Order: sequence, then C-alpha cells, then structure tokens
Amino acid sequence: MAVVEVTDRTFEQEVLRSDLPVLVDLYADWCQPCKQLSPIVEQVSNELSGKLKVVKVDVDKSPGVAAAFRVQSIPTLALIAGGQVADLQQGVLPKEAILEMVRPVLPADAAEVKPPELAQLIVQQRALAVDIRDARSFGRYRIPGAMNVPREELEARAAELRPTDGRVRVLYDRTTEGAKDAADKLRELGVEVAFLDGGFLHWEADGLEVERPS
Repeated sequence: MAVVEVTDRTFEQEVLRSDLPVLVDLYADWCQPCKQLSPIVEQVSNELSGKLKVVKVDVDKSPGVAAAFRVQSIPTLALIAGGQVADLQQGVLPKEAILEMVRPVLPADAAEVKPPELAQLIVQQRALAVDIRDARSFGRYRIPGAMNVPREELEARAAELRPTDGRVRVLYDRTTEGAKDAADKLRELGVEVAFLDGGFLHWEADGLEVERPS
C-alpha cells in the first residue's frame, strides 16, 4: 500500500477518523535521516497492507500537525489507534523495531496465538510448540515439549507439521515476524499451522515455563 501524504487540512479525516491504526512519518525534505527512514517505512506499509495505514507529514508544510505532536526532532514516527496516540518514537528505526512498535494495535491474525493461550493449550494437549530457531538455540532453552524444525528445513519437513494427532502446531521464533512469515508460507503449501504472538521473548517476559537441558 502506498504511503499517503497528509497535511494539516487532511489529517483529521485521513488519520484520526481512520478505521485502521495509522503510522505517521513526520519528516522534512531537507532531513537526511528522514530520507534513510522513508524506504523502511514504505516496506512496513507494503508488508502490513490492509492492517495498517501509513502516512507521511512534511512538518514544514504542516506546522499544525507538528505542533500537535510536539515534534522536537525528525524523523518522528507517531502511532495512532482509535484517534489516540499509542506510541511516539524518534530517529531512524530498523524495520524490526517499527514492526514491534505497531504490533500491539494491529488486527489479530486468525492464526495468532498469545503466550498464555499456548501454555493452556499445551497443558490440555491441544497444541504442540514448534521451535524454528537453530538447533543450538533450541538446545539451550525452549518451550516445554517443543519440537525443533529449523526455519531452513520447514518446507522439506512440512509433512511432519500436519496436525495428525489433533494438536495444532504453533510455530515460534525469537520474535513474532519470523514465525508469522514461516506460518504464512506453510499455509500456502496447504499445511495449517499457527504462530506465537511475540515469539519466545514474550513467552519468557510473561514468566511462562522454560525447558532447559538437564
């Protein structure tokens, strides 16, 4: 989805009244860091098309918007959800950081499983965690009972991930994006899997059990 240019005049309609959450890129033509950030923001817009609206505002041409966000330096990224500011960050952020920034306000994916939900499903023997990290990381610590299918082996071992025992396979990586991308590719191959929201980092942050080799 193309990044839309928004002005003081169109900001309320395009951003505050948007049905989707909106990422606002506040920039200026003379700003070199802004030019570095711009293609990254465009990548995020394309990847999250239909889930996130991405707009840009020239702070020189739209001083009202800049004043509303109290912009002190650019580039600044503002995240708006339901007409309210959900987050505000300055500087050139990597794509992964922007994806993590917007993740809490995105519409939930049907295949997305939250850490507490997965923990409960494992206890009920209704889910099997699939660790797609490398074997060394898996060997250090993992979700209890998880099987290891490294990312590069997923397609070749897709048949192992079919839920023949009634347990849904829930992929997890260090963060959300790796597992989500892998789950999307497997579903394209006709293998129905889910993925862990927030990845192993959020599993640990939630204080859930971690299995380590004895």
